This record gives sequence, structure tokens and C-alpha cells, in this order.
Amino acid sequence: MAREPIVEVLADEWAEIVALGNDLGPEQWDSPSECPGWTVRDLVSHMVGTERSLLGEPEPPEPPPTPHVKNEVGASNERWVAERRHRPGSYVLAEFAAVTVRRLAELRSRPAARFDEVGPSPVGMVPYREFLAVRVMDCWVHEQDIRVATGRPGRIEGEPAAVALGRIAAAMPFVVGKRAAAPEGSSVRFEVTGPGGRRLDIAVRGGRAAPVEEPDWEPTATVTLDAGTFWRLGCGRISGDDAVGRGLVRLAGDDRLAAAVLGSMAFMI
Repeated sequence: MAREPIVEVLADEWAEIVALGNDLGPEQWDSPSECPGWTVRDLVSHMVGTERSLLGEPEPPEPPPTPHVKNEVGASNERWVAERRHRPGSYVLAEFAAVTVRRLAELRSRPAARFDEVGPSPVGMVPYREFLAVRVMDCWVHEQDIRVATGRPGRIEGEPAAVALGRIAAAMPFVVGKRAAAPEGSSVRFEVTGPGGRRLDIAVRGGRAAPVEEPDWEPTATVTLDAGTFWRLGCGRISGDDAVGRGLVRLAGDDRLAAAVLGSMAFMI
């Protein structure tokens, strides 16, 4: 049976998380991450819970309320996290390694047609292979969360990073047109520098913001940042004001529009 390419990208990402976890000392599992209320251990516990849920396993009991849980999805995630909060990081990592082996066996046993089937996902009703691309993004982002929390930068390039950054980039027309309410006729350029870099030009024409390949005009506003800052802003890890204050972003052109876009980038939290 031919393997579905996105499954192998997911396998690569999961293997990297296991390797990264094996490199952590016992105390680093308690390092706070940029996900409110979660440590490095909690990030891996969350990924364990997601994959066990997808295998059809029941959720653990509901834990006591915590301030960082804001909605039903967060409450569901917290069940798996809270259950593992007092277990050693090595235990949680071993559980992650085991559940991802089981998930890969299940995914690789599926006939090709199953990946075309449309079903629910965090981004709406999509083919199952697109749902798995969302899983790649989620896991890659949490790998990066672990790297930020433990001072281990890396993996901004490669297939999982390309999938994740591509999905974040695909949300920028929504950020520009809907969230920042860029006016008709305006345009915004995201200049993402360094490893994983790219240029994104978004123009508002006919009431709709859409990407433009090789525009023949200068943008109304430009946001320049590296790929690490790009994903952290898009995933709500840091605010636009914080990024500017720390010198992680440069704004040019229409200052008001650039600031509005920067403050609207957190489409996924």
C-alpha cells in the first residue's frame, strides 16, 4: 500500500519531538511555556491526549477549574494535561512515543481513498489529509514551544516546518481583510526573513483580501520579521506590542495599517 505523504511528514514531526524530549533534563520538563498555564510537560501531555482521543479513547475526568482555560476546547485539552501534571516528564514522553506508534500504524493501514473523505476538523469540514496537515502544524508549533521554553532553537526548515508555516501564511488574508479591516485598495507585505522565510503580499480588491503573486506595486504597509516571530505572533504566543518592544518586528509604510495588522495576527491561540 502506497503511503500517504502527509502521514510521513507527521511521522517525521513526532520522531523529532521524541528526540527533543530525550534531550531534556528532569527539571526542564517543569519549564513554563508561552502557552498560558502550561509547562513543557503539559505540552507533551496535550499531544498525548489528542492522539489518544483520535484513537477513540475516553477523556479523563474533568479537573478543577483553572484561570487559563477559556472555552470548551481548552477544557477538553486540560483533562489530559491535568491527569499527567504530577508524572515525570520521561513518563509522559514514553507515553507520547507509544501512542504515536499506534497512530502511525492505524494511519498507514488506511486505504488511499480514506484520506479523501471529508470530515470535521479545527478548520471546518475538510478531507482527512488536510486534517492531518493541521495536526502537523499543531505538533510543530508545540515542538517550537518546547524549544523556546528550553533555549533549543531549531527546525525552522524542513517538511513539517513548511507545512506549519504554510498554514499560518494561508491565514494572513483573513488577518488583513477581516481582523485588521484593511481598506479597499490597500495592500500588506509580510517580509519573513531567514530560515523558513518567504514574502507574502496581500491586497484588498473588491472587498476581499487575497494573496498576490509578484505584485507590480509597492505595498501600503510592510511587516518584516523572522519565521520564529511570525509563528509566535500567528499562534498568539507574543503580542504585537511585545514583538515591537523587543525589536523582533519592523513596520514600514502606513504605520496605522501596519500596527493594526500586527495586532491582529493571533488567529490561533
